[in-house]
Amino acid sequence: MTTAQNIRIIDSVYKAFSTGDMPTVLGAMHPKIEWREAESNSLADGNPYIGPDAVLQGVFARLGERHEFFGLKDIALHGMDDHKVLATLRYDAKVKATGKGYNAQVAHLWTLDDQGKIIAFQQFVDTKKLADAGA
Repeated sequence: MTTAQNIRIIDSVYKAFSTGDMPTVLGAMHPKIEWREAESNSLADGNPYIGPDAVLQGVFARLGERHEFFGLKDIALHGMDDHKVLATLRYDAKVKATGKGYNAQVAHLWTLDDQGKIIAFQQFVDTKKLADAGA
């Protein structure tokens, strides 16, 4: 896969996530994807999440349960060597339990295989903002 193709795949994942199209998001993942949430993020308790179902249950379902809304804003994709794509963005969200919102700076490092399946994900986020909101 070329860098441009890898960027298109990750762009399609973000677009699918934004519309709630989880089958497309999960379908872009390799069956043995290794997904890591940022250290000190409350969702890091399952690191690494192995496989799409683990990501769905351990990350996405918990985000939905805990948040009144959870959006991705200002996404910029940056192609890298070795089948990697770096995304810089912001989380715009509100926690149900506390009623507190947050707008946090984020980076996602995606790694794809030669067939364009996502084999690894690493999140980097301002965990203090998430913790202060009760996320």
